[in-house]
Amino acid sequence: MNEVLEVLHREFVYVWYYFLLQLRQIAAYWILGMVVGSLVSVFAKDAIHGAFDRIRDKKWGLWGVVPASLLGVASPLCMYGTIPIAASFSRHGMRHDWLAAFMMSSVLLNPQLIMYSTALGMTALVIRIVSCTLCGIVAGIVVHVFYKDEPFFNFEGFEPKASHDTHPNLFLRFLFNLGRNIKATGLYFLLGVLLSALFQRYVPADQFSALFGEANEGFGVLMAATIGVPLYACGGGTIPLIREWLAMGMSMGSASAFMITGPATKITNLGALKIVLGMKRFLLYLAFVMAFSLVTGLIVNLVI
Repeated sequence: MNEVLEVLHREFVYVWYYFLLQLRQIAAYWILGMVVGSLVSVFAKDAIHGAFDRIRDKKWGLWGVVPASLLGVASPLCMYGTIPIAASFSRHGMRHDWLAAFMMSSVLLNPQLIMYSTALGMTALVIRIVSCTLCGIVAGIVVHVFYKDEPFFNFEGFEPKASHDTHPNLFLRFLFNLGRNIKATGLYFLLGVLLSALFQRYVPADQFSALFGEANEGFGVLMAATIGVPLYACGGGTIPLIREWLAMGMSMGSASAFMITGPATKITNLGALKIVLGMKRFLLYLAFVMAFSLVTGLIVNLVI
């Protein structure tokens, strides 16, 4: 009995050591993401959405999916916040291919997650920004080509939600927003750090590299894209995991695939999308996400 307790205590000490090590290495990026995300939400959100609304009457045709996707990346809202805003845009006559680009990139990335992703290094950060923006653009093009003469979304019943950022004191408004962000992501972040510590302690780096590394790039990318579906819960929570996976030999292409399928198939996002898409288009959405992530991962592995 004493020997078992000694083993458990030793393993606890090891995991705790790796946990603190990971936490010290990545906590600053999480804090930076919290601060930047709240600053954008409080001081720039309305300007970003106003800019998207103002392009509605521009005669840009299909080219409008480019600024729409870029503004989606800049938007700080989650999917449940984006859909009511998109519903409002739709009622005011916004093209659905532009809406598709805006919503797709908004699902995948936001200023807060960009700040988190700096922990992965400049190469991964640039790949994430470019691939997520391109995913929005391609989604808009697909909607334009196949649903040009009919609406793609059904926003019936969605109304813009009242903003939580209403306190007259701007500093307090920022602090309240920051508190909500910490409450929403803090537990997932700590869980991600714990999982990365467990990976570091118990998963052999050579075996992990053999599965997800460049030597097995095709299957590794497919596996990474697939595990992104059930594993992703919060952007901040996955950053410690991805960071550890890259250190253990995961190819950049596999990481890229995971970073697309994860947020795109987050369970709360899927629930909202199912409502506005219907079953047929919802299944097409899933097929598009998997195909785009797989192609992106393979291309990244060829280039990097």
